[in-house]
Amino acid sequence: MSHYTANLRDIEFCLFDLLGREKVLGTSIYADLDRETVMGMLEEVKRLAEVDLAASFVEGDRAGTTFDKATGDVKVPASFKKSYRAYMDGEWWRIDAPTELGGTEIPRSVRWAIAEMVLGSNPAIHIYASGTSFAQVAYYSGTDDQKKIAKLIVDRDWGASMMLTEPEAGSDVGAGRSKAVKQPDGTWHITGTKRFITSGDSDLNENIIHFVLARPEGAGPGTKGLSLFLIPKFMFDLETGALGKRNGVYVTNVEHKMGLNVSSTCEMNLGENEPAVGYLLGEVHNGIAQMFKVIEFARMMVGTKAIATLSAGYQQALSYAKVRVQGADLTTSADKASPRVTIINHPDVRRSLMVQKSYSEGMRALVLYTASAQDEIAIERALPTSDKLKDLEALNDFLLPIVKGYGSEKSWTLLGTESLQTFGGSGFTQDWPLEQYVRDAKIDTLYEGTTAIQGLDFFFRKIVKDRGRAIGLLAKEITKFAATGGPLAAEKTALLKALEEVNAMVAKLIEFAMASEENPAEIYKTGFNTSRLLMSVGDVLVAWLLLRQADIALLKSATVDRDADFYAGKIEAAKFFVRTVLPHLAADRAIIESEDGALMDVAEGAF
Repeated sequence: MSHYTANLRDIEFCLFDLLGREKVLGTSIYADLDRETVMGMLEEVKRLAEVDLAASFVEGDRAGTTFDKATGDVKVPASFKKSYRAYMDGEWWRIDAPTELGGTEIPRSVRWAIAEMVLGSNPAIHIYASGTSFAQVAYYSGTDDQKKIAKLIVDRDWGASMMLTEPEAGSDVGAGRSKAVKQPDGTWHITGTKRFITSGDSDLNENIIHFVLARPEGAGPGTKGLSLFLIPKFMFDLETGALGKRNGVYVTNVEHKMGLNVSSTCEMNLGENEPAVGYLLGEVHNGIAQMFKVIEFARMMVGTKAIATLSAGYQQALSYAKVRVQGADLTTSADKASPRVTIINHPDVRRSLMVQKSYSEGMRALVLYTASAQDEIAIERALPTSDKLKDLEALNDFLLPIVKGYGSEKSWTLLGTESLQTFGGSGFTQDWPLEQYVRDAKIDTLYEGTTAIQGLDFFFRKIVKDRGRAIGLLAKEITKFAATGGPLAAEKTALLKALEEVNAMVAKLIEFAMASEENPAEIYKTGFNTSRLLMSVGDVLVAWLLLRQADIALLKSATVDRDADFYAGKIEAAKFFVRTVLPHLAADRAIIESEDGALMDVAEGAF
């Protein structure tokens, strides 16, 4: 029996009832798609995810990868290879490949709905299969010859990796010391060491193209001095793809991790014993901007992975709670002879399940809402002129750190404190997949910038540098919605109050930042609270999306006979979230407004 059950009913509800994606199907760049076709795709991915992909989830964790230090080669279990091939042979890679190279143009909302099921069932498959996403960067930013490399990545199923992190630099990418020296033939020789490189090597593909940030000889410091190079594992014939000699990029170690063990996380050495030959992407020194196209995709993927895992954990917990018999009903517990009941009848278990349900469904809506903005961006970019494009791009930029930072933090926390907890001691054993979910999900708070980095980016870039454009647009939408009243008028009033709390938090953090122009130490007060702001904004957005779903469910339940329980669940999840989560925002505001920065004055020895 598969560990994974996809919640396709809720995905369909989000795409079509909440987000109205039918309006983009059959139009513009999505002219060849309709709802029936999209649902056919999603149903096939559901089957693939629950059967073929999920089949190697456990063995991939238990067996992990094997590393031959002598050759620098990494291998994955045969069962995982089979699952990977099921995904690739089903040609799902087409959803990421450039259309000019055989890719299929689908809305980003549909693409990320597909990704949720793949990531929920066996996340390493999606991670290893990212080569075609990297091919987009090479194709649209590269020279004519590099467009041929992109075609080879797609046609020959080559892998790809993103090499940013270095042992001493960590998340401070601009401190990287990898060096690039130009050669007479126009290629570059790169030297240095990279660490924590996802998919740095495997035996899934005959070749791997590494996208590597390095500093050209003589370039300035910081991120502005970095350029992006394409470095193949094996040299190759540009026309045929036939492999040549080994290039000078080798794995020197594979990290032993707490989770996601079948995904190889490698230390890589460049140019130590032989030249690591690379090609400057686009023949322009614009490395960090080019790499951010990959990073933004990766952050969306990480948030989706985390939220998909929480959904999987909730499905497991719900199924267990319906069959696990333990204890008497609380109303009859004084009578030792009273019948035992399934644990879903216990109040705290119900509370826990509704916490999991409201967050997993609310954050799924958050991912797909973000992806729907990406749908609109793609359509607007295809137009000769667009008045809406800048607003849409600002909205997408604003939402990405929430999807990644908020999504990963909430999912990791809830998987351990609620999903696993539902199983009691059994959840701590390998008899159930929850302990693996928890281990696999922890990396999501660290991947592609920790939560603290997401919080800093969110405040300083997505609010201050953006001059409040995106948050202002969202606030107008939320305020307009809150004024619609109806059966959930009280909950909408609470949503509006929560929005006011967030606006006050933003104002206070801006006040601290402005004060730092006179007294630099004032900026610490902002730094203490940017992650708190990120979480608070996430809660407001999830509450808004849940209430929008509940409004739709109220209408549907009044006119549609089927799915009564589904719609009732939507209404109750929204009410529960507003009642139990939003009140905390008043406390968060009070904490921010009382910030004195004194913690920075505490002696290190006091910690």
